[in-house]
Amino acid sequence: MAGGRFFTVRTQHPRVLPEWLVVGLWLSVAVGVLIGVIFVAGARLYPDRSSNATYTTGEGRRRIEIRQYLSAIGEEFAEEHFVEGQHVAFYLPERDVAITFDARAYFRIERSPTYAVLVEHEMPGMHLGDRLPFETPDISEDEDDERMDPTDAAFAILGVPRGATLPEVKRAYREKIKEVHPDHGGDREEFQQVREAYTAAKNRAS
Repeated sequence: MAGGRFFTVRTQHPRVLPEWLVVGLWLSVAVGVLIGVIFVAGARLYPDRSSNATYTTGEGRRRIEIRQYLSAIGEEFAEEHFVEGQHVAFYLPERDVAITFDARAYFRIERSPTYAVLVEHEMPGMHLGDRLPFETPDISEDEDDERMDPTDAAFAILGVPRGATLPEVKRAYREKIKEVHPDHGGDREEFQQVREAYTAAKNRAS
């Protein structure tokens, strides 16, 4: 009181949001996060192979079969090789033969001295011998299963010779696993086979 007058001071209380609005906001944030997690998990589990992926399921399977076939007939080979400026799946240096899944690369290499072989994803690796420009041993699928030692198959999958050293096996595994990893668009079946091959090969490495 001052001079006989009363003064009242009004204090402004901060506005409180209604409880239903707060709950709604939290729920919308939670749902958004959940949807984001589902999309990320889905992208990792089921990568989009259409965006220029290195391997399709068929090609990954054929690569394994071709490795095993070339190893079974004792043919030296290199993978992911450049021939006449073209990227090919397999190259046989002693024969000067390029094996590719890419029709455009096939037609370009065909004009050069290198012999080009085009392989469709549907063609079993055992039929490769019919297209090679040299005589190959007659190996049926059943015979190949009997003749192909599991250790030889493991080294063949990694793309190194049977007598490779442990550092060579590890280096080949690191390069191969990056190519076939599902997170990079690779083939799950081949990824698992490469891991199993590494386990077998490293125990037999010299």
